[in-house]
Amino acid sequence: MLLPDLIRFTSGALLAHKTQSFLTALGIAVGIAAVVLLTSIGKGVHRFVLAEFTQFGTSLVAVNPGRIMTMGTPLGVLGTIRLLTLSDAEALRKLPHVQAVVPVVTGNAEVESSAKRRRTTVSGAGHDMPKAFRMKIASGRFLPADDPHAPRAFAVLGSRLRSELFSSANPLGSRIRIGGYSFRIVGVMESKGQILGFDMDDTVFIPAARALELFNREGLMEIDVLYDEDAPVGEVTAGIRRMLTARHGQEDFTITSQQQMLDILGSVLDILTIAVGALGGISLLVGSVGILAVMTIAVSERAAEIGLLCALGATGTQVLVLFLMEAVMLSASGGFAGLAIGIGGAHLLRQFVPALPVHTPWSYVILAELMAALIGLIAGAVPAWRAASMNPVEALRGE
Repeated sequence: MLLPDLIRFTSGALLAHKTQSFLTALGIAVGIAAVVLLTSIGKGVHRFVLAEFTQFGTSLVAVNPGRIMTMGTPLGVLGTIRLLTLSDAEALRKLPHVQAVVPVVTGNAEVESSAKRRRTTVSGAGHDMPKAFRMKIASGRFLPADDPHAPRAFAVLGSRLRSELFSSANPLGSRIRIGGYSFRIVGVMESKGQILGFDMDDTVFIPAARALELFNREGLMEIDVLYDEDAPVGEVTAGIRRMLTARHGQEDFTITSQQQMLDILGSVLDILTIAVGALGGISLLVGSVGILAVMTIAVSERAAEIGLLCALGATGTQVLVLFLMEAVMLSASGGFAGLAIGIGGAHLLRQFVPALPVHTPWSYVILAELMAALIGLIAGAVPAWRAASMNPVEALRGE
């Protein structure tokens, strides 16, 4: 039997039972649509979260006080832990491949202008912060490179905080009070938006030493190091570890590279996307049961047809291929319908819910369609084998 004849014969058989074929294909379509839609949402969230992290670049290393991993030894045996200091940050500037070092102290305090007052985030930082975190100045300048231990009382406003405190007036040169301390405004940042729930625009930036005094802290919360993009991250982290270990007498800090965080986060989000797609795959399993049921009934109802085919010279292999082809065409047609529904649904979500990150991964689309065809092949195997093994004489006599 030629391929065109095979396609024509199986298509005719499916069209002869329109209701059964439609309901079976619908089950597959729902499963494929669920897989495509859920994986589109999962992949969209994946891309959104990674974009949030990578907007600062991937050549950053964060140093935090204290060690995440312990060696099972009481801390008192090794001595007391030293906090990260401004001197530590300055020492790290001397390392090879280092472009910028940013000491970080963050807290919440009341900010007061001449007419307005509100609580907001106060970020103690160094003059390298715009370079390290790819931030831009809208007007004025960022914090100058003063003596890190005795900087001038300057402040830089986020764009939203500037609007709320000064409306349309120019704030440069004005004085504000932060937690009772007076600061002169030297700059306003361009809008950066929210980063994982942290609003960079509703923030005031002051020198790290002033923030330590404001929040009555002895040590920094973090030191961020920007290194050359072409430099090996392992070499950079090893240099940081040697420098701080020599200064502290022990490794009482934790080094985390941006690339490490991205790799771990990417792995977690990949697993999440696969898990979400697997939930949609349950619908495909239900659809496969429908194909198995329909094809089993079809074999019983079409016994005379099978007997006639065999009497006309069709071999058991040809009968097997015919019924397998029907199952595959049934599942594939349902799969294409499901793809249309899933991709269309993802497009509608992007249009009507722009805040929801949706991205259709074409690799999952192709995999879903192949899965649909494979499910049809597997579900139709038993009924097809049963049809191929029927005795033509018995089939005709039964009819």
